[in-house]
Amino acid sequence: MQLAFLNRSEELARLRAALARRTSTLTVLYGRRRCGKSRLLRHALAGMQVAYYVGDDREGILQRSALAAELARIIPGFDQVTYPEWGVLFSRWWEAAPPGAVLALDEFPALVARAREIPSLLQKHIDVGGGRRIHVVLAGSSQRMMHGLVLDRSAPLYGRANEILRLGPLPAGWTGRALRLRSAAAAVEAYAVWGGVPRYWELARDYSNLDEALQEVLLNPMGVLHREPSGLLLDDLRDTTQAASILSLIGQGCHRPSEIAARLGKPATSMSRPLSRLLDLGIIRRDCPFGILPRDSKRTLYRIADPFLRFWFRYVDPNRSRLEARQESSVLVAIKRTLSQHVGTVWEDLARESVPRLRCFDQSWKPASVWWGTGVDRRPMEIDLVAESESGNALLLGEAKWSKKSNAIPLLAQLKEKAQNCPLVRGREVKYALWLRSGATRTRRAKVYGPEQVLRVLK
Repeated sequence: MQLAFLNRSEELARLRAALARRTSTLTVLYGRRRCGKSRLLRHALAGMQVAYYVGDDREGILQRSALAAELARIIPGFDQVTYPEWGVLFSRWWEAAPPGAVLALDEFPALVARAREIPSLLQKHIDVGGGRRIHVVLAGSSQRMMHGLVLDRSAPLYGRANEILRLGPLPAGWTGRALRLRSAAAAVEAYAVWGGVPRYWELARDYSNLDEALQEVLLNPMGVLHREPSGLLLDDLRDTTQAASILSLIGQGCHRPSEIAARLGKPATSMSRPLSRLLDLGIIRRDCPFGILPRDSKRTLYRIADPFLRFWFRYVDPNRSRLEARQESSVLVAIKRTLSQHVGTVWEDLARESVPRLRCFDQSWKPASVWWGTGVDRRPMEIDLVAESESGNALLLGEAKWSKKSNAIPLLAQLKEKAQNCPLVRGREVKYALWLRSGATRTRRAKVYGPEQVLRVLK
C-alpha cells in the first residue's frame, strides 16, 4: 500500500517553480534509491504536457523505440519513424515539441550507460534553445554517476541546471504518521530499524507489528530488504567489496580507522579514500568530540549514519549463515535482547538533532555534538550531548537514555558531576537537559524531553 504523499513540500515547490518558468529549464533530481524521487516527479508533473521515461539496461535501439512511443503521446506520429541514433530523436523532439512540454528522463545514469553521447546531445539543445520553452528533468539513484554527469566541472551539462535537488530520507518525525503508530516511543523504535526511507515504511506497514515486519521483510532470505545494502552500494561504487567490509566492521563496533585497517590487514593510510567515499555518499558520518575540528583524525570515530544500514550491519550481516539456514525466529530472539541498545544509539542521534530546533531555556542553540576526552581528574569520560548557545555565553550539557524506567533526579546528579569534571565548562554558564524515553518529568534544575517533543520538531 502506498503512503500518502508526506512532506517534500519544499522540493515540490521548487520543482513546480522551475517548470513554470517562461524560459527553458534543466532540473536535476538525485539521491538514494527508494526515497521517492519518481513519485515526487510524477506528483510535480501532474497535469503538464510531459513525456516521462525510465531508463533501463536494454540496448539503445530498444530504448529509443520505447522513448519514441512515450513522446508520441505529445507529438502524434512520433513513434512511426525509426530513429537510428539518439541525436536524430532529440533533434526532432526539440523541433516539434509544443512550448512548455517536459522531457523527464528517470534513472538517467542507466540510459547514459548504454549511450554515452546523450549528455552532450542534451547540452547542445539546451544551449541553443531556439527561443522555445522546453523543459528537461533528469533523475537518478546513482549519486556517483549523477555527480559525474551533471555536477562535475568536466561534465557536458555542468552549469546548465536551474535546480539541483538531492532527495534524502524523510526526518524521523514522519515515522509515526507513516506507520500509523499510536505512541512516539514506538515511532522512535520503528525509525531505529527502518530509518526515513518511505519505501521501507510502506513495506513495514503491511504487517501488524515490528517483530513480524522484521522477520518477513528483513530477516527472511526471500524478504524484499534482506540484501538491500548490496544494491545501495552497487548504485554508487564500482568495487563494493571493500566498502561492505568497512561497513561490516563499523557495524560490529570498529569505529577508528586504525582498528578498521588492522582488522582488514591493511595500513591505516589506505583507509582514507574508501572512508571519504562513504562519507561523500552519506552512508557513514565522522564524529569528533565537541570543539575538535574534523581534521584531528586521532580523535575521529566513524559511524554508520543511516539507522536502517546501522541495524542491518549490526544484526543481519553477522547472522547471514543462520538466516540462510532459515533460523529467522532464533535470530529475532537474539536481536530483541540488545535491540534497546541499538535504539538507544539512534535516540542519542535524535536528541542531538533536536537541539537547534528546541528553544531550550528560552535560548537558541547551535548544533550539538557528543564529547569524550580526559576529565579534570585525568580519567576518561563522555557526555552524550554538548551544544553552545547562539550567543556563545552558555553551554548545554545533556544525556539521552532509552531505558523504560529512567529517573531524572539521579541522572541529573550524574550529569552535574560530569560537568564539574569537564574541562569545557570552565568560566561558562551551564544548562542541563535530559532526553528520556519516559518523557517529560517536572524538575526545576533541568529540561527533560521525551519522544513526543523530539519527533514534533524533527519534521
